[in-house]
Amino acid sequence: MKLYFKPGACSLATHIVLRELGIDFTLEPVDTQTQRTESGIDYKTVNPKGYVPALDTGRAVLTEGAAILQYLAESTTLIPDVGTIERARLQEHLNYIASELHKAFGPFFKASATDEQRAQALETIPRHFDYLESLLDDGRAYLVGDTFTVADAYLFVVCSWAAVPGIDIKDWPFLNTLWNRIAARPSVKAAMSSEGLVAQ
Repeated sequence: MKLYFKPGACSLATHIVLRELGIDFTLEPVDTQTQRTESGIDYKTVNPKGYVPALDTGRAVLTEGAAILQYLAESTTLIPDVGTIERARLQEHLNYIASELHKAFGPFFKASATDEQRAQALETIPRHFDYLESLLDDGRAYLVGDTFTVADAYLFVVCSWAAVPGIDIKDWPFLNTLWNRIAARPSVKAAMSSEGLVAQ
């Protein structure tokens, strides 16, 4: 498999899961501004949408992080069984992270964003963190209970962006505890080191 990624972007969640599962893969960095990969490929020939992640499985190229995460995790402990409430909850969390929390950070990564859009995001993101805090105050270890899942990998990455607009995740103690618990996993440390996000 080959993962097309940008350091620290949402593709980091896929990178973490590939390492968590011990899957053999290679990495191809993408410059999303120039739409070229490190090896010189026109990235839009890989993913016409122009953003990361894209995963070349050897049989097909998959896009959209939430879909890739579910594909990789199928029949592993990183995703609950099909037909269970826990599986539906995981998909609920993935959809929420992708469509609400991830999207809320957009103005801080777009040069074209206005001051008004950034100000609105500074109001929206804490409300999403409030919701997540309310979920975690029942003492669960991870989003779907006591087991680490792909939803946790995705949440970890998006919460990592809080420092960009100057939001301190420590203001949400349960969320901060979960973030640190995930950060301590060997797969997370290895993925972040590989992407140059932490010292090796």
